[in-house]
Amino acid sequence: MLRYIGRRLLNYAVLLFVAVSLTFVLAATQLNPRALFQLRQPPIEPAIIEQQLLKNNLSDTVPLLDRYWTWLTGVFRGDWGSSPLGVNVAEQISTRMWVSLRLLLIGTLSGIIIGVAVGAWSATRQYKISDRTITVISLLIISTPAFVIGHLAQIGATMYNNVSRTRTFEFIGETGDVGDYPLAALVDRAQHLLLPTLVLIVLGAASMSRIQRNLMLDSLGADYVRTARAKGLPESKAVMKHALRTALIPTGTYFAFSVATMFVGATFTERIFSFPGIGQYGVDTITNRDVYGVVAVTAFAGVCVLMGAVLSDIMVAILDPRVRLQ
Repeated sequence: MLRYIGRRLLNYAVLLFVAVSLTFVLAATQLNPRALFQLRQPPIEPAIIEQQLLKNNLSDTVPLLDRYWTWLTGVFRGDWGSSPLGVNVAEQISTRMWVSLRLLLIGTLSGIIIGVAVGAWSATRQYKISDRTITVISLLIISTPAFVIGHLAQIGATMYNNVSRTRTFEFIGETGDVGDYPLAALVDRAQHLLLPTLVLIVLGAASMSRIQRNLMLDSLGADYVRTARAKGLPESKAVMKHALRTALIPTGTYFAFSVATMFVGATFTERIFSFPGIGQYGVDTITNRDVYGVVAVTAFAGVCVLMGAVLSDIMVAILDPRVRLQ
Protein backbone atom coordinates (compact mmCIF):
# COMPACT_ATOMS: atom_id res chain seq x y z
CA MET A 1 0.00 0.00 0.00
CA LEU A 2 2.81 2.42 0.83
CA ARG A 3 4.34 1.91 -2.61
CA TYR A 4 0.97 2.56 -4.24
CA ILE A 5 0.39 5.73 -2.21
CA GLY A 6 3.89 6.97 -2.97
CA ARG A 7 3.40 6.41 -6.70
CA ARG A 8 0.07 8.23 -6.68
CA LEU A 9 1.50 11.11 -4.69
CA LEU A 10 4.31 11.50 -7.19
CA ASN A 11 1.87 11.61 -10.11
CA TYR A 12 -0.35 14.14 -8.34
CA ALA A 13 2.66 16.26 -7.37
CA VAL A 14 3.64 16.59 -11.04
CA LEU A 15 0.09 17.57 -11.99
CA LEU A 16 -0.01 20.05 -9.10
CA PHE A 17 3.23 21.67 -10.22
CA VAL A 18 1.91 22.07 -13.77
CA ALA A 19 -1.42 23.49 -12.55
CA VAL A 20 0.23 26.00 -10.21
CA SER A 21 2.70 27.09 -12.89
CA LEU A 22 -0.09 27.65 -15.40
CA THR A 23 -2.01 29.60 -12.77
CA PHE A 24 1.02 31.81 -12.24
CA VAL A 25 1.29 32.55 -15.96
CA LEU A 26 -2.42 33.31 -16.24
CA ALA A 27 -2.54 35.50 -13.11
CA ALA A 28 0.68 37.35 -13.92
CA THR A 29 -0.47 38.22 -17.44
CA GLN A 30 -4.12 39.04 -16.76
CA LEU A 31 -4.51 40.61 -13.30
CA ASN A 32 -2.29 43.67 -13.96
CA PRO A 33 -1.33 44.85 -10.41
CA ARG A 34 -0.19 48.19 -11.85
CA ALA A 35 -3.81 49.19 -12.46
CA LEU A 36 -4.47 48.86 -8.73
CA PHE A 37 -2.21 51.86 -8.10
CA GLN A 38 -3.18 53.84 -11.20
CA LEU A 39 -6.78 54.07 -9.98
CA ARG A 40 -5.77 55.67 -6.69
CA GLN A 41 -6.79 59.24 -5.87
CA PRO A 42 -4.82 61.42 -5.62
CA PRO A 43 -2.66 59.93 -8.41
CA ILE A 44 0.61 58.21 -7.48
CA GLU A 45 3.81 58.97 -9.30
CA PRO A 46 4.65 56.28 -11.92
CA ALA A 47 8.17 55.94 -10.51
CA ILE A 48 6.78 55.13 -7.05
CA ILE A 49 4.38 52.57 -8.54
CA GLU A 50 7.22 50.92 -10.44
CA GLN A 51 9.37 50.81 -7.31
CA GLN A 52 6.61 49.11 -5.34
CA LEU A 53 5.98 46.57 -8.09
CA LEU A 54 9.66 45.77 -8.45
CA LYS A 55 9.94 45.32 -4.70
CA ASN A 56 7.21 42.67 -4.76
CA ASN A 57 8.36 41.05 -8.05
CA LEU A 58 5.17 42.16 -9.84
CA SER A 59 6.43 44.62 -12.44
CA ASP A 60 5.38 43.81 -16.01
CA THR A 61 8.61 45.46 -17.19
CA VAL A 62 10.46 42.38 -15.92
CA PRO A 63 10.25 39.33 -18.24
CA LEU A 64 7.64 36.81 -17.17
CA LEU A 65 10.14 33.95 -16.99
CA ASP A 66 12.39 35.96 -14.65
CA ARG A 67 9.45 36.74 -12.36
CA TYR A 68 8.43 33.10 -12.37
CA TRP A 69 11.92 31.90 -11.46
CA THR A 70 12.24 34.45 -8.66
CA TRP A 71 8.88 33.37 -7.27
CA LEU A 72 9.63 29.64 -7.62
CA THR A 73 12.96 29.86 -5.82
CA GLY A 74 11.21 31.80 -3.06
CA VAL A 75 8.57 29.07 -2.70
CA PHE A 76 11.27 26.49 -2.01
CA ARG A 77 12.35 28.74 0.86
CA GLY A 78 8.79 29.01 2.16
CA ASP A 79 8.16 32.47 0.69
CA TRP A 80 5.02 32.56 -1.48
CA GLY A 81 5.44 36.23 -2.32
CA SER A 82 3.53 39.34 -1.35
CA SER A 83 0.46 41.19 -2.55
CA PRO A 84 0.85 44.48 -4.48
CA LEU A 85 0.43 46.29 -1.17
CA GLY A 86 3.12 44.19 0.52
CA VAL A 87 0.97 41.72 2.51
CA ASN A 88 2.73 38.39 3.01
CA VAL A 89 0.77 35.65 1.23
CA ALA A 90 2.08 32.72 3.30
CA GLU A 91 0.97 34.41 6.53
CA GLN A 92 -2.49 35.03 5.09
CA ILE A 93 -2.89 31.39 4.06
CA SER A 94 -1.68 30.02 7.40
CA THR A 95 -4.00 32.33 9.36
CA ARG A 96 -7.10 31.93 7.22
CA MET A 97 -6.71 28.16 6.98
CA TRP A 98 -7.42 27.75 10.69
CA VAL A 99 -10.36 30.15 10.48
CA SER A 100 -11.89 28.00 7.74
CA LEU A 101 -11.15 24.84 9.70
CA ARG A 102 -12.99 26.12 12.77
CA LEU A 103 -15.96 27.14 10.64
CA LEU A 104 -16.22 24.21 8.26
CA LEU A 105 -15.03 21.07 10.04
CA ILE A 106 -18.06 20.41 12.22
CA GLY A 107 -20.57 21.61 9.64
CA THR A 108 -19.12 19.62 6.74
CA LEU A 109 -18.63 16.37 8.64
CA SER A 110 -22.00 16.56 10.37
CA GLY A 111 -23.78 17.39 7.12
CA ILE A 112 -22.26 14.37 5.35
CA ILE A 113 -23.00 11.97 8.22
CA ILE A 114 -26.59 13.18 8.63
CA GLY A 115 -27.13 13.11 4.87
CA VAL A 116 -25.90 9.52 4.59
CA ALA A 117 -28.12 8.40 7.46
CA VAL A 118 -31.22 10.21 6.15
CA GLY A 119 -30.65 9.07 2.57
CA ALA A 120 -30.18 5.42 3.54
CA TRP A 121 -33.25 5.49 5.79
CA SER A 122 -35.48 7.14 3.17
CA ALA A 123 -34.39 4.54 0.59
CA THR A 124 -35.75 1.77 2.82
CA ARG A 125 -39.09 3.64 2.88
CA GLN A 126 -39.31 4.31 -0.84
CA TYR A 127 -42.48 6.17 -1.97
CA LYS A 128 -43.87 6.38 1.56
CA ILE A 129 -44.94 9.71 3.04
CA SER A 130 -41.70 10.09 5.00
CA ASP A 131 -39.62 9.46 1.86
CA ARG A 132 -41.61 11.93 -0.21
CA THR A 133 -41.42 14.55 2.54
CA ILE A 134 -37.64 14.23 2.80
CA THR A 135 -37.37 14.38 -1.00
CA VAL A 136 -39.38 17.60 -1.23
CA ILE A 137 -37.44 19.29 1.57
CA SER A 138 -34.07 18.20 0.17
CA LEU A 139 -34.84 19.34 -3.36
CA LEU A 140 -36.12 22.66 -2.05
CA ILE A 141 -32.86 23.24 -0.16
CA ILE A 142 -30.69 22.10 -3.09
CA SER A 143 -32.51 24.35 -5.57
CA THR A 144 -32.13 27.40 -3.30
CA PRO A 145 -28.84 29.30 -3.66
CA ALA A 146 -26.54 29.07 -0.67
CA PHE A 147 -26.45 32.83 -0.12
CA VAL A 148 -30.26 32.93 0.02
CA ILE A 149 -30.34 30.21 2.68
CA GLY A 150 -27.64 32.06 4.59
CA HIS A 151 -29.56 35.34 4.58
CA LEU A 152 -32.82 33.60 5.53
CA ALA A 153 -31.00 31.97 8.42
CA GLN A 154 -29.75 35.37 9.57
CA ILE A 155 -33.28 36.78 9.46
CA GLY A 156 -34.61 33.82 11.44
CA ALA A 157 -31.80 34.09 13.99
CA THR A 158 -32.45 37.80 14.46
CA MET A 159 -36.15 37.15 15.05
CA TYR A 160 -35.30 34.40 17.56
CA ASN A 161 -32.88 36.67 19.44
CA ASN A 162 -35.53 39.40 19.62
CA VAL A 163 -38.27 37.06 20.83
CA SER A 164 -36.09 35.25 23.38
CA ARG A 165 -34.27 38.46 24.35
CA THR A 166 -30.98 36.62 24.23
CA ARG A 167 -27.84 36.65 22.07
CA THR A 168 -27.95 32.98 21.20
CA PHE A 169 -26.94 33.64 17.60
CA GLU A 170 -24.09 35.98 16.72
CA PHE A 171 -23.42 35.73 13.01
CA ILE A 172 -21.20 38.63 11.92
CA GLY A 173 -17.50 37.79 12.02
CA GLU A 174 -15.57 35.18 13.94
CA THR A 175 -15.73 36.98 17.31
CA GLY A 176 -17.55 39.92 18.85
CA ASP A 177 -17.95 41.60 22.20
CA VAL A 178 -16.54 39.22 24.79
CA GLY A 179 -18.28 39.39 28.15
CA ASP A 180 -16.61 39.44 31.54
CA TYR A 181 -17.41 35.95 32.85
CA PRO A 182 -15.68 32.54 32.93
CA LEU A 183 -15.10 31.03 29.46
CA ALA A 184 -16.52 34.17 27.85
CA ALA A 185 -14.20 33.92 24.83
CA LEU A 186 -15.21 30.30 24.20
CA VAL A 187 -18.92 31.10 24.49
CA ASP A 188 -18.50 34.04 22.12
CA ARG A 189 -16.83 31.89 19.46
CA ALA A 190 -19.52 29.23 19.86
CA GLN A 191 -22.25 31.84 19.35
CA HIS A 192 -20.63 33.04 16.14
CA LEU A 193 -20.07 29.50 14.87
CA LEU A 194 -23.56 28.19 15.63
CA LEU A 195 -25.56 29.69 12.76
CA PRO A 196 -23.06 29.19 9.91
CA THR A 197 -22.48 25.63 11.13
CA LEU A 198 -26.22 24.94 11.00
CA VAL A 199 -26.36 26.36 7.47
CA LEU A 200 -23.50 24.12 6.35
CA ILE A 201 -25.16 21.08 7.95
CA VAL A 202 -28.45 21.77 6.17
CA LEU A 203 -26.78 22.30 2.79
CA GLY A 204 -24.53 19.25 3.11
CA ALA A 205 -27.22 16.92 4.45
CA ALA A 206 -29.69 17.85 1.70
CA SER A 207 -27.32 17.09 -1.18
CA MET A 208 -25.77 14.04 0.49
CA SER A 209 -29.17 12.50 1.27
CA ARG A 210 -30.12 12.56 -2.42
CA ILE A 211 -26.87 10.90 -3.43
CA GLN A 212 -27.05 8.26 -0.73
CA ARG A 213 -30.70 7.49 -1.40
CA ASN A 214 -30.04 6.70 -5.05
CA LEU A 215 -27.01 4.58 -4.20
CA MET A 216 -28.96 2.74 -1.53
CA LEU A 217 -31.85 2.01 -3.89
CA ASP A 218 -29.44 0.45 -6.37
CA SER A 219 -27.98 -1.75 -3.64
CA LEU A 220 -31.38 -2.80 -2.27
CA GLY A 221 -32.38 -4.05 -5.73
CA ALA A 222 -29.15 -6.00 -6.27
CA ASP A 223 -29.17 -9.79 -6.63
CA TYR A 224 -26.97 -10.42 -3.59
CA VAL A 225 -29.38 -8.54 -1.32
CA ARG A 226 -32.38 -10.49 -2.65
CA THR A 227 -30.42 -13.71 -2.19
CA ALA A 228 -29.62 -12.79 1.42
CA ARG A 229 -33.29 -12.16 2.08
CA ALA A 230 -34.31 -15.42 0.40
CA LYS A 231 -31.91 -17.34 2.64
CA GLY A 232 -33.74 -16.00 5.67
CA LEU A 233 -31.38 -13.22 6.72
CA PRO A 234 -33.30 -10.63 8.79
CA GLU A 235 -34.22 -7.46 6.90
CA SER A 236 -32.13 -5.25 9.14
CA LYS A 237 -28.99 -7.35 8.63
CA ALA A 238 -29.56 -7.59 4.89
CA VAL A 239 -29.83 -3.84 4.69
CA MET A 240 -26.96 -2.95 7.00
CA LYS A 241 -24.46 -5.69 6.18
CA HIS A 242 -24.95 -5.98 2.43
CA ALA A 243 -26.85 -3.03 0.94
CA LEU A 244 -25.52 -0.17 3.05
CA ARG A 245 -21.88 -1.25 2.95
CA THR A 246 -21.95 -1.51 -0.84
CA ALA A 247 -23.72 1.84 -1.15
CA LEU A 248 -21.06 3.47 1.02
CA ILE A 249 -18.25 2.63 -1.43
CA PRO A 250 -18.89 5.54 -3.85
CA THR A 251 -19.89 7.67 -0.85
CA GLY A 252 -16.40 7.17 0.54
CA THR A 253 -14.92 8.84 -2.53
CA TYR A 254 -17.33 11.76 -2.24
CA PHE A 255 -16.64 12.04 1.49
CA ALA A 256 -12.87 12.13 1.00
CA PHE A 257 -13.00 14.89 -1.60
CA SER A 258 -15.60 16.88 0.36
CA VAL A 259 -13.51 16.93 3.52
CA ALA A 260 -10.32 17.71 1.60
CA THR A 261 -11.81 20.57 -0.41
CA MET A 262 -13.98 22.08 2.32
CA PHE A 263 -11.45 24.91 2.85
CA VAL A 264 -12.19 26.43 -0.55
CA GLY A 265 -15.74 25.15 -0.99
CA ALA A 266 -17.71 27.48 1.29
CA THR A 267 -16.98 30.89 -0.19
CA PHE A 268 -20.59 32.06 0.04
CA THR A 269 -20.88 30.99 3.67
CA GLU A 270 -17.68 32.79 4.64
CA ARG A 271 -18.69 35.98 2.86
CA ILE A 272 -22.25 36.01 4.23
CA PHE A 273 -21.07 35.53 7.80
CA SER A 274 -17.90 37.64 7.39
CA PHE A 275 -15.48 34.87 8.25
CA PRO A 276 -11.95 35.67 6.97
CA GLY A 277 -11.30 32.18 5.64
CA ILE A 278 -9.61 30.69 2.59
CA GLY A 279 -12.70 30.87 0.38
CA GLN A 280 -13.22 34.58 0.98
CA TYR A 281 -9.49 35.19 0.58
CA GLY A 282 -9.57 33.50 -2.82
CA VAL A 283 -12.20 35.95 -4.06
CA ASP A 284 -10.40 38.93 -2.53
CA THR A 285 -7.12 38.03 -4.24
CA ILE A 286 -8.77 38.30 -7.65
CA THR A 287 -10.53 41.60 -6.94
CA ASN A 288 -7.33 43.02 -5.43
CA ARG A 289 -5.17 41.85 -8.36
CA ASP A 290 -3.04 39.80 -5.99
CA VAL A 291 -1.08 37.51 -8.33
CA TYR A 292 0.71 35.50 -5.69
CA GLY A 293 -2.41 35.23 -3.55
CA VAL A 294 -4.28 33.63 -6.45
CA VAL A 295 -1.41 31.21 -7.04
CA ALA A 296 -1.18 30.32 -3.35
CA VAL A 297 -4.92 29.63 -3.07
CA THR A 298 -4.72 27.47 -6.21
CA ALA A 299 -1.78 25.55 -4.76
CA PHE A 300 -3.62 25.10 -1.46
CA ALA A 301 -6.72 23.84 -3.25
CA GLY A 302 -4.57 21.52 -5.34
CA VAL A 303 -2.97 20.01 -2.26
CA CYS A 304 -6.45 19.47 -0.80
CA VAL A 305 -7.58 17.67 -3.95
CA LEU A 306 -4.38 15.60 -3.92
CA MET A 307 -5.06 14.52 -0.35
CA GLY A 308 -8.68 13.77 -1.21
CA ALA A 309 -7.71 11.59 -4.16
CA VAL A 310 -5.33 9.47 -2.08
CA LEU A 311 -7.77 9.32 0.84
CA SER A 312 -10.60 8.21 -1.45
CA ASP A 313 -8.50 5.32 -2.78
CA ILE A 314 -7.75 4.19 0.75
CA MET A 315 -11.39 4.46 1.84
CA VAL A 316 -12.60 2.47 -1.16
CA ALA A 317 -10.08 -0.26 -0.34
CA ILE A 318 -11.33 -0.35 3.26
CA LEU A 319 -15.01 -0.48 2.32
CA ASP A 320 -14.68 -2.87 -0.62
CA PRO A 321 -12.77 -6.09 0.18
CA ARG A 322 -12.48 -6.82 -3.55
CA VAL A 323 -10.13 -3.86 -3.98
CA ARG A 324 -6.49 -4.12 -3.01
CA LEU A 325 -3.91 -1.36 -3.35
CA GLN A 326 -0.85 -2.81 -5.04
